[in-house]
Amino acid sequence: MQIRPTTEQDLDLFVETMYAAFARFPDGPADSPGGWFSALEPERGLFALDGTGRPVGTAAAYSFELTLPGGALTPVSGVSAVGVLPTHRRRGALTALMRRQLADLRARGEHLAVLLASEALIYRRFGYGPATYTGRLTVQRSRAGLTPSRAGRPDTGTVEILRRSECTDLLAQVYDRYRRTQPGALSRPPRWWARGAGQPPVAPAARYVAVHRDADGTPDGYATYSISEPDTLVVDETIAADDAVVTALTAFLLRHDLVSKVVLKHFAPDHPLRWQLTDLRAAEASHYDDWLWVRLLDVPAALTSRGWTTDGELVLDVTDPFLGEHHRYALTTRAGEATCTPTDRTPDLTLDISDLGSVFLGGTTPSTLIRAGHVQAHTPDAAATADALFRAERPPHCLHWF
Repeated sequence: MQIRPTTEQDLDLFVETMYAAFARFPDGPADSPGGWFSALEPERGLFALDGTGRPVGTAAAYSFELTLPGGALTPVSGVSAVGVLPTHRRRGALTALMRRQLADLRARGEHLAVLLASEALIYRRFGYGPATYTGRLTVQRSRAGLTPSRAGRPDTGTVEILRRSECTDLLAQVYDRYRRTQPGALSRPPRWWARGAGQPPVAPAARYVAVHRDADGTPDGYATYSISEPDTLVVDETIAADDAVVTALTAFLLRHDLVSKVVLKHFAPDHPLRWQLTDLRAAEASHYDDWLWVRLLDVPAALTSRGWTTDGELVLDVTDPFLGEHHRYALTTRAGEATCTPTDRTPDLTLDISDLGSVFLGGTTPSTLIRAGHVQAHTPDAAATADALFRAERPPHCLHWF
């Protein structure tokens, strides 16, 4: 199976091949704004070619920044548009695409790749592990009273309503400030906003935007929403770096008239809303699932790029079956930073590269994977030490769709 990179001239053929792999049709030309594929970076795509040189498979990568525990920002490739025509599956095309793509990402000097997995069975074998999680919360508005805050931080800001078409720059600015504070968050490059790519609110679908402004009038949060059914208000996302602003926006949404339910999509695992409701059972959690998957390309570089909240030491025996690699590292954390060096010492943990991806952002505890039989602990205190070390200052969460 031959793999070749794509160019700007291949964009239409790339989109056509990708859609055919999923038996779907594009909504418009490949370069039309508003389509989810309109932010593709053609020079970062790959074709799998059959014996006649015809494309039968695709893979793409977007250029993002990922916020790590501790607040560091690192370049990552967002892998997407991966598909193989039904006529050419189980012939090694997907494996060849993934192998070539990982080699290209390493050649770029990147130490992490991320993706959203359409099927959970596919990507673990290529070294990706689920690392962030998200859910949906449905609140019965008739029971949606909020308890008074005991924190002594009354909100002094205001909320105004705008239309999505009026405030692209505002959304981009507020989101960018938020994502720099949230482990697991991805950047939304200007190309995405300019082309209206992805899902709302980046895509220019009709939405109302509740904008929160601080006491000085500076926008510091927003929530985008619409009424999808006669009695249901659906919130795409609520964005703010300050919990008090999130609470103010949520209270605004729960007061909306002529709806019986408010559905909050992309509900973070640590969101405090359920504890803020007078009636804990007024909210029903559902659709809790994996979201961002992480793949380490350079283990020492990745582990030393994130911050650490606890001092300690672990010896990690890491296998990478897909790339045929096996290395052992001594990870030492001190004062928020880490060193990671090769060693021949006895390991504390033996784990697959995909499991290291799952624990990397702090969204999955190593002890959970030990209990599940994924990770092998060799010393009695290895699980507790690993849990303490990999814990982030707050659970990772990703909202961006790609």
